Amino acid sequence: MVSKRDYYEVLGVSKDASEQDIKKAYRKMAMKYHPDKNPDNKEAEEKFKEANEAYEVLSSPDKRTRYDQFGHAGMNGNGGFEGFGGFSGGGGFEDIFGDIFDMFGGGFSSSRRRSGPQKGADLQYETTITFEEAAFGVEKEVEFYRNDSCNTCNGTGAKPGTTTNTCKKCNGTGEVKFAQRTPLGQIVNVRPCDECNGDGKIIETPCSTCNGKGKIRKLRKLKVKIPAGVDTGSVISIRGEGEPGIKGGPTGDFYVVINVLPHKIFKRDGYDIICEMPITFVQAALGDELEVPTLEGRVKYKIAEGTQSGTIFRLKSKGIVHPKGYGKGDQYVKVIIEVPTKLSEKQKDMLKTFASESGEEIHEQRKSFFNKVKDVFGV
Repeated sequence: MVSKRDYYEVLGVSKDASEQDIKKAYRKMAMKYHPDKNPDNKEAEEKFKEANEAYEVLSSPDKRTRYDQFGHAGMNGNGGFEGFGGFSGGGGFEDIFGDIFDMFGGGFSSSRRRSGPQKGADLQYETTITFEEAAFGVEKEVEFYRNDSCNTCNGTGAKPGTTTNTCKKCNGTGEVKFAQRTPLGQIVNVRPCDECNGDGKIIETPCSTCNGKGKIRKLRKLKVKIPAGVDTGSVISIRGEGEPGIKGGPTGDFYVVINVLPHKIFKRDGYDIICEMPITFVQAALGDELEVPTLEGRVKYKIAEGTQSGTIFRLKSKGIVHPKGYGKGDQYVKVIIEVPTKLSEKQKDMLKTFASESGEEIHEQRKSFFNKVKDVFGV
């Protein structure tokens, strides 16, 4: 049994990596080894599947906790605990008991049985949406290529009107076995039949449309509903829209990876929204009713007299909705007092008069700061 690599090592992150770090690492790996970018590259396909498996575990707090405690031995295909002392890596009961039967039959089998139906490969697509679309949700139409059954031969690979023959070398199983003697005894190896390439059948007259493959690349259009609250790195899974299965196996799945464009005004912190709003010295000193921008339009908010630069106030439930219906975040507005850079002579004189008449008593923060300086330095 081939041992699995550590999931953190697969994604290239440390064990204390944040959820966002894991998302970014997975996205980078998925883009690099995506099947569409690496056609007919088995190594890239395996790395893509490996990254998907690692992300499925590490992106789930429960599964990640179990994995950190027990490693691969504590995980099964459903993210739960493995039986029989922690067998992992695939195969389950079929492989375990299959090996036992081979043992009693005179040897050990060194390969999993792959002659039965197999699930088709998963596909991944990346789409970019605006900040507002992420906040409120949107429906997008995506276009991608996938292998579908050939319309000419209905997926048989044979020219219409011709037949296929059972492979004589493997008797239609798609596999051949050969024995090898070792110091530990006889080992029975199983490999795909080289006569029929593991199909179990021989096509005498291939279909001219698909060249005997039974599948052709087709452009597919799919409408994807992106729920409100998604963020960069969010993944939407659509079952049954991936590559078709092998030998009657189920179709793979389709994964849409979300990328959200930055906003000119707002920044996102989880499900909260943060923005900075400039105000004048007069507004801060005398108080005012501000018109604050939100994702749902402008709202009015009164600030008190003497508001200081850097003051943050909250607009409840003006943030991002949680995609699983756990409520809505807030909006936090930080006011920044804008100091004018161009003043007329009259304005300068007015400010000088104001400063002269004000003295130091009205500048409480400045007075407090210099009192602390005197305490520290004694002057």
